[in-house]
Amino acid sequence: MSATGWIRERFTGPTPGPAPGATGTWPRTALALPFLGMALIVALDYVSNTEVTVEPALTAVPALAAVVSRRTWYPLAIGLCTETVAFLMALRSDALDQSVHAASVFAILLVATIGWVSATLRLRQERALADAQLVASIARRVLLRPVPERVGTVRAAVHYEAAAAHARIGGDLYEVVNTRHGVRAVVGDVRGKGLGAVETAAAVLGAFREAAHQEGALDRVAGWLAVSLDRALHENDHPGVEEEFVTLVLIGVGPDGTAELVNCGHPAPLLLRGGEVRPLELAETVPPLGVLDPADVRPPVHRVPLRSGDRVLLFTDGVIEARDRSGAFYPLAERLPRCADGRPAEVLQRLHEDVVRHVGRQLGDDAAMLLLQYEPPSVQGAQLPHQNGVLAHRT
Repeated sequence: MSATGWIRERFTGPTPGPAPGATGTWPRTALALPFLGMALIVALDYVSNTEVTVEPALTAVPALAAVVSRRTWYPLAIGLCTETVAFLMALRSDALDQSVHAASVFAILLVATIGWVSATLRLRQERALADAQLVASIARRVLLRPVPERVGTVRAAVHYEAAAAHARIGGDLYEVVNTRHGVRAVVGDVRGKGLGAVETAAAVLGAFREAAHQEGALDRVAGWLAVSLDRALHENDHPGVEEEFVTLVLIGVGPDGTAELVNCGHPAPLLLRGGEVRPLELAETVPPLGVLDPADVRPPVHRVPLRSGDRVLLFTDGVIEARDRSGAFYPLAERLPRCADGRPAEVLQRLHEDVVRHVGRQLGDDAAMLLLQYEPPSVQGAQLPHQNGVLAHRT
């Protein structure tokens, strides 16, 4: 944040500006501050009774005008008014022929010009930032599409926070689709940041949206993603592409409530049943995609029966690796039950706010959370067999 932006936020709080890209703007009443400054200096000059000249202090007035206004002409207009006041003060104190008056006049002109240049450049930067944010917002809606509240037999919600304040998009990915095989979802994390990570995430998401419909087995979906990722990494030439990989977890929820899980080096999802949280740790794990040859990607598929109302939280490491000022990680499994009341979207919003409170500042990594609540529309409150909550393995 610039110094001007910091002052604005502390003084009046961030508000949308009238021009594109403005991150904050002063209220209209703030335009009177330069005039109040001039009045204060004139009063000090009158009280001093010409014994001490305060005319050089007028140089601060056009600088203040550049801070409180986004109009490029305002510093020049205030500078002109300030020059008039300087001449009147010098005339009253018989200092028109003194060097201090000449220096003050020159300084006021210089500061007013600098203020005009500064306001012009700031306006251009704000417009450029607005254009970039618009493009990023469009790209996010195309790449990371909004998740419907109801998808097949589940209620869903997602919360995504990019590490870069103005980027709006990063290396985390998510998607939920309803297929003839049931509801399928993915949450993943691309190693790295920047446009390279976005390109890789786009390749994985595009492959998932196709494979989720075409492949009947979830492990074959993972194999499809591995092939697409390998091809994308060979086609991309951005720096560090040879070291990129993707951790992800795939989940499929069938009409009967059976959830299938495939985990490729990603943090284990959390199952919230009633007030209890259980990590869905898998007995067998595989490396992230991009580490092995695509032909060797054969992840095991694990199954867990869900009851109506069960919630499965998928997330990226930006959530569980969020540290407070003492270095302690965010205890997601411990905090989840406290935030579990309400609809999935409300749960994720409370979780996000809790993470921010834990960290005490902006998150240092991209963070994505996807919450799926099994709720078949034809069965309200029905309880499915859960095999004592033990994960069943299918090869």
